[in-house]
Formats: sequence, C-alpha cells, structure tokens
Amino acid sequence: MPGAAGEQSPARDAGGWRFIVRALEHRNYRLFFMGQGTSLIGTWLTRVATGWLVYRLTSSAWLLGIITFCGQIPTFVLTPFAGVMVDRGDRRRILIVTQVLSMLQSFALAALAIPHLITVWEVAALQLFQGVINAFDTPARQSFVVEMLESREDLPNAIALNSSMVNGARLLGPSVAGVLISAVGEGGCFLIDGFSYVAVVGSLLAMQIRPRARAAKQARPVLGELRQGFEYVSRFAPVRAILLLLALVSLMGMPYTVLMPVMATQVLHGGPNALGFLMAATGVGALVGALFLASRKSVLGLGKTIVIAAATFGAGLIAFASSHVLWLSLPLLLVVGFGMMVEMAASNTLLQTMVDEEMRGRLMSFYTMAFMGTAPFGSLLAGALASRIGAQWTIAFGGIACLVGAAFFAVRLPALRALVRPIYVRLGILPVIAEGLQSEAELTQPSRT
Repeated sequence: MPGAAGEQSPARDAGGWRFIVRALEHRNYRLFFMGQGTSLIGTWLTRVATGWLVYRLTSSAWLLGIITFCGQIPTFVLTPFAGVMVDRGDRRRILIVTQVLSMLQSFALAALAIPHLITVWEVAALQLFQGVINAFDTPARQSFVVEMLESREDLPNAIALNSSMVNGARLLGPSVAGVLISAVGEGGCFLIDGFSYVAVVGSLLAMQIRPRARAAKQARPVLGELRQGFEYVSRFAPVRAILLLLALVSLMGMPYTVLMPVMATQVLHGGPNALGFLMAATGVGALVGALFLASRKSVLGLGKTIVIAAATFGAGLIAFASSHVLWLSLPLLLVVGFGMMVEMAASNTLLQTMVDEEMRGRLMSFYTMAFMGTAPFGSLLAGALASRIGAQWTIAFGGIACLVGAAFFAVRLPALRALVRPIYVRLGILPVIAEGLQSEAELTQPSRT
C-alpha cells in the first residue's frame, strides 16, 4: 500500500537507474524477471518463424490471418473462466503447468518442421492449442506480479519492467530469428524456444511465495463469480472505458503485426532479415516506452498518457503504411512500438492499481480479453481486407480507428478522473502528489458524475 500523505522514503525519491529498476530488489520478482526474460526471447523466435513459415508455405495474407486467429480465439472464449480459476487457485502452480505445456507445444512444432513434414493445418492446430494455454497463462501471470512483491507500492514499476522485459525480448528475438531462419530454418527456432522454457519453470520453482490471503466467503458457482466480475467491469466507468479503448486498439491497430511478412516482401522488397529488422524496430520503440513508464513516480496522469499513446500509435501506423523504403519504415515503427507499449502498460497499471485483490484475476482476464481476445477478429479482418485492398491500406485504416478511439477517450477523461479520485485518496496515492495543489476536502468531495 502507498504511504500516507507527506511520507516518502529517500529510495522512492532517488533518481537514476536504481529507481527505474526498484522492483528487482524483490527476490521473487528478480527470479521471475530473469527466467521469463530468457523464455520470451524464445517465444519471439517462434512467433516470427511461424509467420514466415505460413507465408512461405501459402503466400497468402488471408491464411496468415487465419493462423493468427487460431492462436488467439481461445483467449476470447476461455479467459473469463480462467480469471475465476486464477482468483480461486494457486497462481504459481497454474503458471508452472502453462509453461510446461507451452514447452511441449514448441517441441511439437519443431518435430514436424525440422523434417519438413509440417502443413499449414498442423500449424493451425498447434496454434489453437497454444491459444488455450495462453487463455489461462496470461491472467495468471498478470495477477501473480503483486504476489512476488513485498511492497505493493512497487507494483506500477514491476508492471513497467514486465513490459520492458517483453520488449527487450521483442528486440532480440525477431532480429535473431531473421538470422536463424536463414541458418537453421523455422524448425530450429521452434526447438530453441522449447528449451528456453526451462528458465521460467526453474524460476517459478525457486520462488518462496507466502500463501495468498483470501476473504472467507461461501463458495459460489463459477458462472456466479464470472457474472460478478462482468458486473464490476461493466458498471465502473473508468475500468470500462480503459478496456474499451484497449480493445479497439487491439482489434484495429495490432493486426499490423500479422501483415508484417507482406510488408517486408511485397512493399519493402526484403526477406527474413528485413522482417527481423522491422519487428526489432517495433521492439526498440516499445522498450523505450516501457522504460519511460518505469521512470514514473506515480500513477497520476496516466489517463492523459493513455490518450497520447493511443493517438501516437494510430498516427505511426498511418505513416508506416505510407512508406515504401526500409530506412523510413524502421524509425516509424519505433513510434508505433512506443505508442503501443505505453497504451497497453499504462492501462494495465491503472487497472491493477484500482482493483480489489479478490477481483484481480477476473479483471486481468477481461484485460486479457481486451488486449488479446479481440486480436483474432482483428487478424481475420486484417487478412480479409489485405487480400482486397492491400496491406498498406489495411494498416492505415487501423491507424485511423485508433485516432478516433483516443479522441473519444480524451473527451470522457475529466469525468473518469472524478470517479477514480476517491480510490486514490483511500489508497494514499493522491494526497501525496497533490499536496499544495488541492485541499484534502476538495480531493475527498464525492463526485456527481
């Protein structure tokens, strides 16, 4: 819990890199950071290699969309139920199971791809299996972050460092994948990914986690708890608005990644190395965005940050869609990656700051639905549009949608701030930052919005 008004430790006031990485002072989180960071590099090898394999086998933007849809649709269907299980169960145990199953999925891809036996439909089936795994893994991983920390005030920093870790892997993985695809083929990338899961499973087993405190209450049916989570999300306007904007960005903007092989080959006239550079450029921008969030001292102001980030992401997509040369596309993807990561991670931080512990798993399941669950429909839409109007116009259309969504959120922002204010006062966040700007009476005055 944040400290009371007027109380801040010197460590929290300190600047520099130690402040930016302060969540790594917690042993459990440090173990997770190292293990997950290693595994994520392998994950990006598989993501890039899968897209390249499908496009090499089919030369079809439509089938790229179909394969991505198979990997993402289970998240949309199963994640709400997974959120209930995450709130009920042992989150670390859930993560160990999901990571082991992901390891087996990568080895299965390698076993079929190395001897050149794999077909696009086998890729689709294994992507569907991975999607089922992710439906449980993602909300469990997001909710587990707070359990790895001895001090909840480091939660925003831990979320930002998670984003840094993901995008450090996004930076290294695709660039390495471009080289490895040429050297050892897609199957070699899948095999390396399978072995990379050893690191994260080992880190989870090495943690010392205190049993999670849970409110004593009569067990409710799964559907009853699911309904409770949905009512919380749908009735509280700030949570609803954040999730709706995130869903729009995911549905309309994020499918640009599905079309990257098309952009690399048909528009920029490159090969796997060009694809690796494009993905790495997005990773650099996203890493910068995550470090920007990690350097922040408070969650205050993140609403405005979400607006700017969504608009930046949309404008970057429009500009990238207009480029025909690699040297211009790379810096534009830096902007795209920055906007994408700041919007996503800032939304995550705000949601996890506002939520009660007993609802965390369910809220993170709806966050996962908004961020990943809408993506399969976006992938299908992107594949269908690209086959008719081309990849560039499809990406530009998604960018315009993101700009419109950012504008609507900006209009609603003052009313949303008024609703969140009492929560920040209760947590002790707002009086510390707002001291001298507003009186406590003004801060705690009930909102009429």
